[in-house]
Amino acid sequence: MDPKRELETSLETSLATLPKGLRQLASLQLRRPWIPLAISFALAVVGFLLASRLELKTRFDQLLPDSQPSVVELRRVLSKIAAASKVYVVIEGAQTNELRAFSDQLVPELKSVGSPHVESAENGIFAAKNYLKPRAGLFLSYDELKKLRTDIDARWDWEVAKETNELEEGEVEPPPINAAELKKRFTPTNSTTEQDYPDGYFESADHTAVVILASTSIASGDLNGSTIAFNKIKERVAALKARFPNKAIRVSYAGDMVVGLSEYGAMLDDLINVGVSGVAMVLAVIFLYFMRLRSLAVMGLTIVVGIAWSFGLAQLFVGHLNIATGFLFSIIAGNGINFGIMYMARYFEGRRLGDSVERSVIDAHRTTVASTFTAAVTTCAAYGSLGVTDFRAFRHFALIGAAGMVCCWIATYFVTPPLLVLVERIAPFRVNESTWFGRARARGVPYGEAFSALAKAAPRFVSAFAIVSTIAGIVLAGHYLRGDPQEYNMKELQNDIQSSGEMYRAGRVAAPILGAAVNSSMILLADRADQVRDLKKTLAARRDAAPADNKPLGEIRTLFDFVADDQARKVPDLLAISKKIRRAHEKGFVNEVDWNEVSASLPPDNLKPYTIDDLPPELARPFTERDGTRGRLVLVESTTGKSDDDLHYLLTWSDALRETKLPNGEIVRGSGRPVIFADMLKAVMTDMPKAVALSLGLSLVAVVIMFRRKNSGWVVLSLLMGIAWMAFVMDRANLKLNFFNFLALPITFGIGADYAVNLMQRYVTDGSKSMIASVRTTGGAIVLCSLTTIVGYLALIRSVNRAIRSLGVLAVIGEVTCVVAAIVALPALLLWREQRRAARVAESTAAG
Repeated sequence: MDPKRELETSLETSLATLPKGLRQLASLQLRRPWIPLAISFALAVVGFLLASRLELKTRFDQLLPDSQPSVVELRRVLSKIAAASKVYVVIEGAQTNELRAFSDQLVPELKSVGSPHVESAENGIFAAKNYLKPRAGLFLSYDELKKLRTDIDARWDWEVAKETNELEEGEVEPPPINAAELKKRFTPTNSTTEQDYPDGYFESADHTAVVILASTSIASGDLNGSTIAFNKIKERVAALKARFPNKAIRVSYAGDMVVGLSEYGAMLDDLINVGVSGVAMVLAVIFLYFMRLRSLAVMGLTIVVGIAWSFGLAQLFVGHLNIATGFLFSIIAGNGINFGIMYMARYFEGRRLGDSVERSVIDAHRTTVASTFTAAVTTCAAYGSLGVTDFRAFRHFALIGAAGMVCCWIATYFVTPPLLVLVERIAPFRVNESTWFGRARARGVPYGEAFSALAKAAPRFVSAFAIVSTIAGIVLAGHYLRGDPQEYNMKELQNDIQSSGEMYRAGRVAAPILGAAVNSSMILLADRADQVRDLKKTLAARRDAAPADNKPLGEIRTLFDFVADDQARKVPDLLAISKKIRRAHEKGFVNEVDWNEVSASLPPDNLKPYTIDDLPPELARPFTERDGTRGRLVLVESTTGKSDDDLHYLLTWSDALRETKLPNGEIVRGSGRPVIFADMLKAVMTDMPKAVALSLGLSLVAVVIMFRRKNSGWVVLSLLMGIAWMAFVMDRANLKLNFFNFLALPITFGIGADYAVNLMQRYVTDGSKSMIASVRTTGGAIVLCSLTTIVGYLALIRSVNRAIRSLGVLAVIGEVTCVVAAIVALPALLLWREQRRAARVAESTAAG
C-alpha cells in the first residue's frame, strides 16, 4: 500500500475513536493547523483591544448593588455636596512667622486654580473668627446674658460712685470689668472657638507646622480629575517655594484625595507586578517539569489567548475591574493552564513511547477531554457559586473567573494541538537518554514519584493518619466557626504604609491640627433644613443614652451651631452691654490692655439677628450644597477614642446613623464609609454559607455525573479530606476571614476536586489495575497543575495590600491540602484496599 495512503488510513482509524465534533476539530488541527490558530489569534487580538479599555474602580460602594439603600443614599449625598475630596498641604519649619507667611501667600495661589480642582483653600478660621467673635455674647443663654448685663451695670455704678466719692461705707465691690472676666463670660458654645486656634491659623501646638485645607468638588474615585487637581496644587506649591526666601520649609501632602491616588497607584503597580510575576512563575514551573522550550512556548501562547478572551468578555459583560477582580490575571493563569498541562503530559507520554504526532494528539484529545471538561465544570461551579451573593465584587469575580476557565479550556483544545503540530514540523520531538540532561529532558522533573513512593511505602499508616486528621479537621472546623472567624481590624485590609510613608507622616501631623475625625466624619443629608435641629437632638439623645464605654457616635456638627438661639431677645441686652463697656473704656474704668483684648468681642452698633443665610461663605462651605442650599448637611464624628479601623465599632456607628426617626415621624437616612463597610460585611456573612454550599454541591454533582456511583465516592472523600485539613490549619493558625480571602473557600472546593478527578480518570482508564502506577504516570502532571495554581496565588503574596495577601495565603493552604489528599491519601486508601483484596483472594486460594 502507498505510504501516504497507509498514513491517511491510520489517521482516519485513530480519528474514529473520537466523538464526532472532536473528531472534526482534531482532523482540521492535524491537516490545516493554521486555520484554527489564525481564528484563535484573531479573537485574541480583539480580546486584548477590548481588555485595554477596562477601567479599574476602587471605591467600596461600587462593590455593592446599585439598589442597596446605603449606596443609593451615599450617591444622593455625593451628588449634593460641593466639596468632595480634600488635600492637606502640610507646611513645616522652625520659624513660625515664615510658616504663616508662606501659607498666607499660598492660599490665594491655590484659590486661583479655580473650580472644580480647588473650590476653597484655608489656612485658618479667620472668616469664622471675624464673624462670630463679635457675636459671642449671643451664644450665652438669655439668663446668663441678663446676669452679665446686671453685673456690668453694678460695676459701672460702683465705678461711678467711686469716682464721685459717693460710695457708701461697707459697700461690696462688684467683679471687675477686665479682659479675663469678660472672655470667660463671653465664651461661645459652638465648636469653632478661639481656644482651638488662638491665632486663627491651622497650626500645631508647638508652632512648627501650618496646614492649608484645600477642598475640591471632585468626587472620590474620579482618578483623572483627582490627578489633575493634585498636580495643579503641587505646581502652585513648587512655584511659591522657588521664590520664597526660606528654602528650608518642608511641604508634604495628605488628605483623602492624596490617599486615594496613592492607593490607586499602588494597586496599579500591584496588578502589573502580581500579574507578570504570577505568569512568569507558572511558566517556570511548567518548564522545569517538561524541560522543553516547546512546552513553554506552546502553553505560554495558549494561556495568553485564554486570558485575552477572558478579559475581552469582561469588558463586554462587566465593563470594569474592581479591587478583587483586578488580580484575576494571575489566578486565571494559574488555574486555566491546568487543562493544558494534562493535555501536554499525555501528548509527551505518547511521543516518548514512539507514537506519531497525529496519534499522540488524538490520544491526548481522547484521554483528557472528559476529565479536563469535568475539571473545568467544577472550577466554573466554584467561581459561579460566588454569583449568588449580593456583593458585586464577588459576582464579578464569579463571572470573570468562570469565563476565564471556559476560555482557557477552549483555548487548550483549539490552540495547543495545532501549535504542537507546527512545532513538530519545525523541530521534531526527539528522545536522547544517553546523557543526564537527555534523561531529565525526556522525563522532566519527576514531581509525582515522591508522592507515589510515600503512598506505596506505608499505605496503612498514611490511610489511618488521613482519616484521623480528617476527623480532627472536622471538629476544629466547628471550633473555628464558633469562634467568629471574621477579621474586624480594618488595618488588615489596607496597603502597607511603607509604600506611602511620607503621606501617612503628613497625615499624622495634620490630624491633631484639623481634628482626628476630619477624614472619618459621616455626612447626613436631611430632606429639609428645618429637620436638622431635631435630627441633631435625636442623635445626641441616642449617644447620651448609651453606656459611657460604648458611645455609638461623637460630636454632631451642623450649620445651625453657628446661629444663636433667641436672638431677638438677646440683641438689645448685648448692645446695652457693649455700649456700657465702651463708655467704661472712655472713662478709664477699662484699661488699654484689657480693652485691646475685649474690643474684638464686642458687637457692632448695628447688630441684628442673623440666620444661616447671613454666615460668610468660608464658614458655611462645609454645610453648603452644590446649588448653594445651606443647612441640610450634618457632620457626625466618630466617638473620641474609638477607631473606624475597628469593624466592631464601625458596625455600632453605622447602626446608629443608618436610619433616624424624628419626633414628627419623618425618617432621615445616613450613609458613608461605616455604613458601606457594614453592608459589605453583612453581605459576606449572609452569602458566605450559600456560596460555599453551592460550590460544594455543584462540584459533587459534576463528579457523580462523570463517574456515576462506582468511583465518585473516592473523589468526594478526597475533596472532603482536603477541606477538613484546610479547616485544621485555619483554626490552628488563627487565620481570619475578610471581604477578599473568603473567595478562596468556594474556589478551593472546585479546583480541589480537579486533582482527584484527573487521578481517578487515569485509574479508571488503566482498568483500575494499580493506583500507584496511575500516580506515577499522572501524579506528576497533577502536582504540576497544583504548583501552577499555587504559584499563581503565591504571586498575590507580593501585593502591598494585606487583604489580597491573605487571599493568596488562604488559597495556597487550600491548594496544598487538596492536592496532598488527592495524590497521597487517596492512593494510599486505594492501595490499602487493593492489598486487602489481594490478601483475601490469597486466603481463599489457600483455603480452596
